[in-house]
Amino acid sequence: MARFKRLLRRALILFAGLAVLGVAAIGILYWLISPRLPDVQELRNVQLQVPLSIYSRDGKLIALIGETRRFPVEIEDVPERVKQTFIAIEDARFYEHPGVDWRGIGRAVWLLATTDDRRVPGGSTITQQVARQFFLSAEYSYTRKITEIFLALKMERELSKDEILELYLNKSFFGNRAYGVAAAAEYYYGKPLDQLTLAEAATLASIPKFPSSGNPIINPERALIRRNYVIQRMREEGMITEAEERAAQAEPMNASPHEPKVEVEAPYVAEMVRAEMEQRYGADATTSGLRVYTTLDSEDQTAAVRSLQSGLLEYDRRHGYRGPEARLDLPADEPVDALRKRLRPFPTVGSLSAVLVTGVADGKAQVLTAAGTALELDAEATRWTGKQPTQLFKRGDVVRLALDAETGKLRLAQVPLAQAALVSLQPEDGAVRALVGGFSFGLNKFNRATQAQRLPGSSFKPFVYAAAFERGFSPASIVLDAPVVFRDRAGNVWRPQNDAGNFAGPMRLREAMVQSRNLVSVRLLDAIGVDFASRYITQFGFSQESLPPNLSMSLGTSSLTPLSIARGYTVFANGGYLVDPWFIEKVLDRNGEVLSEAKPLHACRRCPGRGTAGAPGGQRDPAVVDGFDFGPSQAAAPAAGETTPEAQAEEAQALADRAMAPRAIDERTAFLVHSLMRDVVRRGTGRAATVLGRDDLGGKTGSTNDHRDAWFSGFGGDLVTTVWVGKDDFSTLGRGEYGGKAALPIWIGYMRTALKDVPVVEPEVPAGMVTAWVSAESGRLVPEGTPGAVRDYFKSEDYDRISASGFDLDPVLSNEEAFDIF
Repeated sequence: MARFKRLLRRALILFAGLAVLGVAAIGILYWLISPRLPDVQELRNVQLQVPLSIYSRDGKLIALIGETRRFPVEIEDVPERVKQTFIAIEDARFYEHPGVDWRGIGRAVWLLATTDDRRVPGGSTITQQVARQFFLSAEYSYTRKITEIFLALKMERELSKDEILELYLNKSFFGNRAYGVAAAAEYYYGKPLDQLTLAEAATLASIPKFPSSGNPIINPERALIRRNYVIQRMREEGMITEAEERAAQAEPMNASPHEPKVEVEAPYVAEMVRAEMEQRYGADATTSGLRVYTTLDSEDQTAAVRSLQSGLLEYDRRHGYRGPEARLDLPADEPVDALRKRLRPFPTVGSLSAVLVTGVADGKAQVLTAAGTALELDAEATRWTGKQPTQLFKRGDVVRLALDAETGKLRLAQVPLAQAALVSLQPEDGAVRALVGGFSFGLNKFNRATQAQRLPGSSFKPFVYAAAFERGFSPASIVLDAPVVFRDRAGNVWRPQNDAGNFAGPMRLREAMVQSRNLVSVRLLDAIGVDFASRYITQFGFSQESLPPNLSMSLGTSSLTPLSIARGYTVFANGGYLVDPWFIEKVLDRNGEVLSEAKPLHACRRCPGRGTAGAPGGQRDPAVVDGFDFGPSQAAAPAAGETTPEAQAEEAQALADRAMAPRAIDERTAFLVHSLMRDVVRRGTGRAATVLGRDDLGGKTGSTNDHRDAWFSGFGGDLVTTVWVGKDDFSTLGRGEYGGKAALPIWIGYMRTALKDVPVVEPEVPAGMVTAWVSAESGRLVPEGTPGAVRDYFKSEDYDRISASGFDLDPVLSNEEAFDIF
């Protein structure tokens, strides 16, 4: 007995000594580690990565840009049942322990001592996981584990349990780039947290353990087993009843990818916004939760995309079917799932979906979609090719289908060889209402609206005519449409031609614009001088370097972007003021606070101090991306219909506070060119636009040599829109593909929607203008009622000169057959 007591005493002393040594060791470790522990208070202000979100001006989602999907949620907004699922599987004693579960640690130590495993389960509480997620690395070491324990204890002293749980739920990774429980709910179920069922919430709670290999999309079988275990743990912890357990476990797995619903297709604009945000706010712009509202109108943008794609498909049909996109060798007995996998290398391009031909018989073709749907193509689907499906297809062909907007049926299609761009601006302030940079952003990210330098052809002529009107010419001035030859100093000869190859002789400038006579433009530029015209045209926003220093400039041989052409045309539509294109209206931070607002330059002809001479514009922001200037936002306009003195005073103040765009050209010159381009639509190369039934439309077609470029730029209502069609390799579009045939239908399709319910805008005749009757043949002033007379506009000083002396004092045009180009 005495011996037993001695042994017991020694054992107690040894245990006490070990305990003292253990406490001392822990104390030493804490003394060594605690100074290096991070400041836990930082977690109260932690900024989790949130993607950049981009919206139209009417609040429709355009894009979410960023590597992570995350929508931080406050703990008060997390349903109790959702919190319980995570606590049941991750840390059942979360609300009881001080940050470290000593039972779990004891169990882990016992397993380490009694097994050969280097890594054992258990021991990490939710608090420890948060400590690891925010402050520590993922390495597995005893030092890291001890640091984790001390950090967890510190966190529990300084943060509440709910704060820690909120951090955990928002930080955890759920696979498929989803971070945080709210983003996971949206991605896997397309639901907010408060709409999840018990089984769905349990599925989400099961993911963080194996986010990549065990999520319900990658491995639904494994996810089902773990989900049921989560539900079982909830019943064991008394969180749910046995009946609830059985019902939840019986619910089928229904997770599927739910990408954020993009409401407006504008990927080219989204990329422009991303570039600008990174320029303004640095590399963190795509992870700091910025919300950007653009100037795009969602309906206008949708119309622009549809019209551009439809126009290119129609162009492609005119040039014939080129055959299947690919031919695959298909065994006769290949199962449907295997056939579907064959389509993976052929993603949707624009609006065109790839399908696999599985057989042809009885004049029809059987095809399979990537989703596994079997379809049948009849002769109607291939009518545009002039052949039957059995003549076109073989088993294994990969072809594309498009939905016909008129019939609602699928038709054979192919990815167009041509490309196009559309940009639509508000002439009042340059706001971009719609912009499309190509047929498919996924196919090619090159933004042709802002980056493609193309020859504008005849769509450049209005700028030359404006320069001529500044030099004393009028719409009634007569210019000879006849052959002319130009020689440069090296002896090279240039013989410009009209598109039709014919000559009309003497003709008024108005008719020359309507008929787009090239030789008239060349002679006109020669008369006013290349140097003067070049300097004058820079007032439309073009750089001097972009304008060729010779007479070829009259035919649009400058390399210009569709955006720059549209900007130039706004000068004609807004009364002669130069506005800067802009597309970012305001930027909000993740808390909804406004970081910046646009403050564009306005034409604002009603503003105080505006007159024919114009007023200087405000300062411009030096930051430029793709030709855009940025600045902070226009003052809010007063509500429509307010007519009280107070409202009128507010409106006057708002107008006075606007940044004024500088005057580019005389208002009367802008009006004259505007008038000529309206005639181009009424009875000239743009007359197809009369189908819109509006009297305020105007514009100009453009084509270049060998039909490499086709343009239509024009205005109507409150918009100026430019459309370009061409090929990226500068090859020909094909014989007869003029601006009026390839580009104008796209312009019409867009403007039909964009101008719906927009009142017709009839421009006012500016002060200093005179209306008079002239002979249609000679352009001379004649009395009203004279047979063959037409009415036209003149600047008052030009009218006075003409009425006093006739046209003999007009600038003299040489009739020589040869000129020097330089």
